[in-house]
Amino acid sequence: MLETIREEAARAARELLEQAKLEAGDLVVVGCSSSEIGAEKIGTHSSEEIGKAVFEGIYGELKPRGIALAAQCCEHLNRALIVEAETVRRLGLEQVNVVPKLKAGGSFATAAYAGFSHPAAVEAVKADAGMDIGDTLIGMHLKKVAVPVRLDQKTIGAARVVCARTRPKFVGGVRAVYDENLL
Repeated sequence: MLETIREEAARAARELLEQAKLEAGDLVVVGCSSSEIGAEKIGTHSSEEIGKAVFEGIYGELKPRGIALAAQCCEHLNRALIVEAETVRRLGLEQVNVVPKLKAGGSFATAAYAGFSHPAAVEAVKADAGMDIGDTLIGMHLKKVAVPVRLDQKTIGAARVVCARTRPKFVGGVRAVYDENLL
């Protein structure tokens, strides 16, 4: 079961990377409910093993491409995010002091904290794309104009997967012309 979850997470990440046209230096936020993946109600059956499998699947696709991951914690940590310390420096983020645990932060953020070389917590990011696994509500951590990304991989375990990419805002009026490459 865990290997299937790992592969489903990796497949979803690959699809998001391809469709969102993400590049090295971009940031992807992921919220994940291991309870929902295991066919339970969000926040009721956290699983360290499931969180780790999802982290390994997604991070295994992002890291080799130079794409940063922000792992969203649960609402008990006000949806803080776990990132690499290098991401904090590169993006000028403000670090906060918290260490996620299974019942206060969630299994995915806990796995990220253990799996990153130099983990750090922040309160907010403005990500280029995102993946919501199990209705974790990642929208607050995306840049202003989010566009749905439809994946073939619609679930990880029993949890729904909803993805988005972002694009620059359109400004101007009826005479404005837009760069097709930024749509």
